[in-house]
Parts: sequence; structure tokens; C-alpha cells
Amino acid sequence: MRARHLTMMGLGSAIGAGLFLGSGVGIAVAGPAVLVSYAVAGLLVVLVMRMLAEMASAVPASGSFSVYAERALGRWAGFTLGWVYWFTLVMVLGVEITGVARIVTGWVPGVPQWGVALAAVAVFAVVNLVGVRQFGEFEFWFALVKVVAIVAFLVVGVALALGWLPGTDPVGTSNLLGHGGFAPTGAAGIAAGLLVVVFAFGGIEIVTIASAEARDPQRAVARATRSIVWRILLFYVGAVAVMVLVLPWDAPQLVDGPFVAVLELAGLPGAARLMEVVVVLALLSAFNANIYATSRMAYSLAGRGDGPRVLQRVSRRDVPWVAVVVSVVLALVAVALNRLLPDALLGILLNAAGSSLLVVWVLVAVSQLRLRPRLEAAAGPEGLPLRMWGYPWLTGATLVALAGVVVLMLTDDAARAQLAATAGLVAVVVGIYAVSQALRRRSARASRGAAAESGA
Repeated sequence: MRARHLTMMGLGSAIGAGLFLGSGVGIAVAGPAVLVSYAVAGLLVVLVMRMLAEMASAVPASGSFSVYAERALGRWAGFTLGWVYWFTLVMVLGVEITGVARIVTGWVPGVPQWGVALAAVAVFAVVNLVGVRQFGEFEFWFALVKVVAIVAFLVVGVALALGWLPGTDPVGTSNLLGHGGFAPTGAAGIAAGLLVVVFAFGGIEIVTIASAEARDPQRAVARATRSIVWRILLFYVGAVAVMVLVLPWDAPQLVDGPFVAVLELAGLPGAARLMEVVVVLALLSAFNANIYATSRMAYSLAGRGDGPRVLQRVSRRDVPWVAVVVSVVLALVAVALNRLLPDALLGILLNAAGSSLLVVWVLVAVSQLRLRPRLEAAAGPEGLPLRMWGYPWLTGATLVALAGVVVLMLTDDAARAQLAATAGLVAVVVGIYAVSQALRRRSARASRGAAAESGA
């Protein structure tokens, strides 16, 4: 894959329903000051991605942060982080394809949701099995459609705000500063908004997972991560800024569909259906990228002896086809759970996945803190291809900020439940690791004993 493939893969996975649908929820709890929430969350993501890019450009690996955690903290950390991330994306796959099926069956009521889900999963299974270059090219154009849609929205929104559209006047700052002011719900609202938006940026880390299969990986991952960061900040912060400029923050239509609300205000016919198409494309693009990420993480874990050996099998095109098939099958299982147990088992599993990204970010920062001296020593006089700014102080500050997010989550009932479920998931994975290691040691002792007896 090339840098443009990596860039679009990160954008395709990170820009999804969290932006198109979730941004309205953030506005509802924080008002226009949700821009501060997005800026803080965006800054955290920029710093974490810089750390991850430093390690990925020096040591490209399909296991990415799982490999770096193993090198920095030990095998238990790599095992835990890899399988927690894999589980999280499997759950996300089910949610994404369920969302697609619900929207499409609204267009064609006679088609069952399971039929739409099965067809979509089959198509993307083929895309991921054909070959990595073909996958990258497909994801590039797929994600590009979504990016063009957001850029078009920004153009329409700015024209609407400036009164350039027929029958409109400049909006000024009446919506931004009126209706209770810029921060109508105060600092508490900004904090609540941060909890809503902080995980919306998840998916950008896939760039570093793909770095191992990139052409000239060191340059490709450095270039891709630099460009992705500012593009995502532009799309997220820019789109939300348009929303709070042209509509009052407490307008009910913002919660129902913020993009649709702005486009309808601009007088564009069929805005709701247009955005439904964009959301479907966004979800499918993210689904495609996440199949790639889960399969490569499983392949990497198996290669390090931390997963079933069968996951290492590759096709003639060097695609880990067993890992891809497992991800696809489990996506269908998640869809079934979503239909059969939406408020029971699936709710627990989704809660466990909800804040697992926080685990990834924390261990990325800790890994970078510990690996930086080793990476510099290995790089020699040429130095690292990409460096984290202000090491070690900025890395430490990022860890403090992430700890602050955890404290905020403890003050919110729903977020607290997510933290508890994620802690339970981590405990289960660590327990599995401990049991597997104990069995390995017992097997090794038995083998040594058998060898000693045969030698005697």
C-alpha cells in the first residue's frame, strides 16, 4: 500500500457515524462550547498518534501497538492489548453492519435486514481476501466519497453562514453566543461533551497497523499520520462549527440529524435521503477498514504465539485468509446478537468495547515513554524517522490528561458502566493469558521430564 491508501484508510475508519450522527448529541449537552470538547479530544488524539507514529515508523509491525506494548512492558501487555482491541473491533463490526442493514431496509422494506447484512459482509470479505493492494485501492475511493461529502457540507455551511445562498442572510454570532451564551451549560457541559466526543476519533490507529504492508513503510506512515491528524480535526471541528453557527444549539433537529438539519436549512431537496446514503457509505467504509484491522491483529498475535496457529495461514496473495474469515463470521454473530439480545448480552459486550480505546491510548503512551531510548539507540546517528514532541514531558502530560478523562467518566453513570465493563474485559483477557502461560510451563516441565526419563 501507498501513503494515500494509509491516509484514506485512517479517515475511512475514523469518520463514521460518530461524526454524522453523534455530533448532535455533543452539541445538546455542551452547546457551542462543544467546540472546546472537540478541540481537547482532538489534541489528545494528535499526541497519541504522534507517539504511535514514532514507534510505527521506526518498527513497522502488523500488530502495531500490541507489539510495542510487548516490547515495552512484557508479553502480557502485548497479549492483553491485542486481544482487547480485536474484541472491540469485532463488536464494532456488528454494530456498523447492523446500522447499514437498518437504513437500507428503510429504502427497500421488502428486503430483510439479515439479507442486507449477509450481502454486505460477503462483498467485503471478498474485498479483503483478494489482496492488500486491491483492498487499499478500494478503501481509498470508498473513503474519498465520504470525504468529498463532508467538504461539500462545509462549503454549503459556510455559504449559508455568510448569507451567500438565495433567500439567506449572514447569521453572525447570534446562534454561537446567544441562547444562553457560548457555554450555556458551563464547564460541566464541556466535560460532558468531552465524554460524548472523545472516542469518536477511534479508528485512526489503523494506519499504523497497515504500515507493515506499506511500500517504504517508514516514510508512508510518517506522511499518512501527519496528514490524517489535521484533516480529521478540520472535518470534525469545522463541521460542528458550521452546525452551531447556523442553528441554535438547543434546536431539536440537531439531535435528530445535525447534517440533515443544516442542509434542509440551506434549502437543498432530498437532504435527509442524501445523508442516509453518506452514512451508509461511512459505515461500510469503516466496516471494510475494521475487517482489515481485526484480521491483521489476530495474525500478528498468532505469529507471536499468543493466538491459534491457524490464524497464521496466508493465501497466495499473502492475505491472512483464516483471520479474515474469522472476523467476518464473528461480525455476523454480532449482528445476530444485536437482533436477539439488544438489551442484554450485546449491551454488556458493547459497554466493554466502549472505553477500550482508552486502554489502547494509555498503553501507547506508556510504551512510547519506555521505548524511546531503545529506538534512538537502534536508529544510530541517522536518528528516528519521526519523533514525538517534547519527550518525555508531553508524553507524561498526555497520560495525566487521559487519567483526567477516566475521572470524568467516573462521574457519569453511563460512562462509569463502560469503564467497569472494560475493566472486566481486561481482567478476563489477563486471566486467559495467566492460564495459558501456566499450561505452557506445565507442558514444558512434562516435556523435560519425559526427555530426562528417556535419556536415563
